[in-house]
Amino acid sequence: MVRAIGESRAPHRNPLPGTRPEGSRDEREAGLRVREMFGCIAPRYDFLNHFLSASFDKLWRKRTARRFSAILQNPDARVLDLCCGTGDLVFAFAAENRKIRAAGPQLIGADFALPMLKLARQKNAAVPSKITFLAADALALPFPDVSFDLISAAFGFRNLASYQSGLREMLRLLRPGGALAILEFCEPKSGPLAALFRFYFTRILPVLGGAISGNKEAYSYLPGSVEKFPSPEILKDWMEQAGFRDVKYECWTFGAVALHTATR
Repeated sequence: MVRAIGESRAPHRNPLPGTRPEGSRDEREAGLRVREMFGCIAPRYDFLNHFLSASFDKLWRKRTARRFSAILQNPDARVLDLCCGTGDLVFAFAAENRKIRAAGPQLIGADFALPMLKLARQKNAAVPSKITFLAADALALPFPDVSFDLISAAFGFRNLASYQSGLREMLRLLRPGGALAILEFCEPKSGPLAALFRFYFTRILPVLGGAISGNKEAYSYLPGSVEKFPSPEILKDWMEQAGFRDVKYECWTFGAVALHTATR
């Protein structure tokens, strides 16, 4: 299900300036908690992503990759996926490139959770490609200005300790005319399945995720972080304030996720 771009200005509680896992007092502690949390759940991360989303996560990434097929056809392009986790969005970019049978761009996945990167590299070794995975903090990236034609983040931007700093860093790295894509969870506000989704997301998912992963904290953190994350309209405003142009968003799957796109 796709909702119209920019639809609804429903009221939303004041969002936090960045993620704040329980017990973290500032940005530094928040970053450390996120890194530790995702490092702990890395062994079961892929399985739980697919299981808990009924494999909709695969569809969302494929749909995002299709939006940028023009860039993915350019062999001179450079693409950076931030908070890449085990690399599923980068692999979706590579699969889209193989589908259109073009010489692909340079693909880079960056994350600061080393166990996640280890799994991404293992998966990459099985499929020869132009993908590089490296350890890097999304708030202080080791790249020069105007380095990339596309920067993306799928279900990771929400975990940044400072959303404004993350947007500034993305803007710094994009080349003029370059594209930004942020794919994130959001809370359905209305519709017949909104209440059912919220019940599943807040009551069922934390129990299942905690039991299977062995980490209750991580899967309790997930619905809480989505609740505190800015609404799609607020995030759109923040992106425009950061200096991005042509900012749009659309919500998918009854409003469970939103894809924001923009250019520099």
